Amino acid sequence: MRRKEKLIEVLMICCSFVTILTTAGIILILTVETVKFFSEVSIIHFVTDTQWTPLFTEKHYGILPLLSGTLLTTTIAILFAVPLGLIIAVYLNEYASPRFTAFVKPILEVLAAIPTVVYGFFALQFVTPSLQKIIPDLNGFNALSPGLVMGVMIIPYITSLSEDSLRAVPRSLREASYGMGATRFQTAFRVMVPAASSGIIVSVILAVSRALGETMIVAIAAGQQPKLTFNPKESVETITTYIVQVSMGDVPQDSLEFKTIFAAGLTLFVFTFILNSLSYWTRSRFQNKYE
Repeated sequence: MRRKEKLIEVLMICCSFVTILTTAGIILILTVETVKFFSEVSIIHFVTDTQWTPLFTEKHYGILPLLSGTLLTTTIAILFAVPLGLIIAVYLNEYASPRFTAFVKPILEVLAAIPTVVYGFFALQFVTPSLQKIIPDLNGFNALSPGLVMGVMIIPYITSLSEDSLRAVPRSLREASYGMGATRFQTAFRVMVPAASSGIIVSVILAVSRALGETMIVAIAAGQQPKLTFNPKESVETITTYIVQVSMGDVPQDSLEFKTIFAAGLTLFVFTFILNSLSYWTRSRFQNKYE
């Protein structure tokens, strides 16, 4: 019996190390290839140059245009998704009946299961033409349309986690608020939301991480023109879009141009790692605040 338990314990330990080894392998590959890239390109040039044209005759290796495109589309998505997702979470927790919540919440979570390529064509074929009726000078490929559609895609992350955090708030806080004469609206936004702030912040950070790593929506609807711009009406290129572009097979694998995807990938990995670490710190710091 002890041998079986020991075997199961060893098996579980091995399974737990799979994710660790996978992450370590990804970091190792990105780091090794990025070091090779920076042996030929100055890191100062990489972080300060305002042009990204490694596939052109006149080559520039400045990551800023890709960063600006990534941050622009992510910012649009967050500005759209956070207020709407939080309002939906508050409504489901404070106003809707349990039967309605049980019906609507799974439907919202289906949005996260839709293939992103479908979202991409939806942004290109429906959202962009609709926006062009309101904004005539909007380019056919732009940052606004995929940003809004990415916002729709990440709403389930914010709504689901925020609603769970609101539901975890002790009922005594709600009852105490009503006992002090507060309205349902005041209780929801002045008592419940602050009490669940740690979970809400974590949901937003995770949604940001998801938006930063999105590929197909921006690849289809944002265009592939790396520009250092924060104008949502213009075409942009994100880090993930560029990685897909180079990975199609037209660039020799031993070339400097191919190594650029590892430098860009490591940059994106660092941003995502910082956000995930911030999410973990927020949860650890504030999870006991209202207990």
